[in-house]
Amino acid sequence: MEQGKKRRLRRIFQNDNKTVVVPMDHGVTVGPISGLENMQNTINKLVTGCVDAVLVNRGIAKKVDVGNAGLIIHLSGISQMCPEPNSKVQISYVDDAVRLGADAVSVHVNVGAKNEGSMLETLGKVACECDDYGMPLLAMMYPRGPGVSNPHAVKVVAHAARLGAELGADIIKTNYTGDVESFTQVVQSCPVPVIIAGGPKAETSRDVLQMVKDSITAGGAGLSIGRNVFQHQDPTKIAKALCGIVHCGASVEQALMILGESK
Repeated sequence: MEQGKKRRLRRIFQNDNKTVVVPMDHGVTVGPISGLENMQNTINKLVTGCVDAVLVNRGIAKKVDVGNAGLIIHLSGISQMCPEPNSKVQISYVDDAVRLGADAVSVHVNVGAKNEGSMLETLGKVACECDDYGMPLLAMMYPRGPGVSNPHAVKVVAHAARLGAELGADIIKTNYTGDVESFTQVVQSCPVPVIIAGGPKAETSRDVLQMVKDSITAGGAGLSIGRNVFQHQDPTKIAKALCGIVHCGASVEQALMILGESK
């Protein structure tokens, strides 16, 4: 890997080759949901919680200060009001991210969606541009479409992760498969780091922390979790708890102690 990518990746991954990313690109899809009304305020809380990077759209990147955290700019989007909300299109470009001082860019692909081919074409083109600019590429690879009955099944998750790596992504974000054994298969069959998505808002903090702990045990490289972090009653504490698991090997109980929720 050439030096530009290496330097930028060091601003996202710590020395343990793991990362805690908080995506906050939801404004394009669903609007200013709870936790994202004041982006700078939320980012301040996350930076205090020592997250490694935040992920936002280009317009937000122009307006906020991410402090010492890495900056990832999302290049894909579509609103939930669209008749085909799974049909992500390219809305920003790698040169935009370079001008804004980003440490990486991200592209969203719904594997199995009706226009999967168009999204894969975008991913391939962006991967080439990223190589030209020395910009790391995070591919959000989600099994999601008419033919996907279980988006957490190991077969489809492993295929989606490998697909992103095959097309040139440097980091893969995908669904957790539900247990250590199956997710180990996903990680071992993907030649680049795999981080997990958070999915819908969880019922309890313990559920989130356990999922993250299990993914790390399986060999995962960290997380990219949004709503379960920025919509938490204390985003700073949940960020610290997640960092404790990912970077310090904390147990779920120890992480809950950070939140003040341990029994």
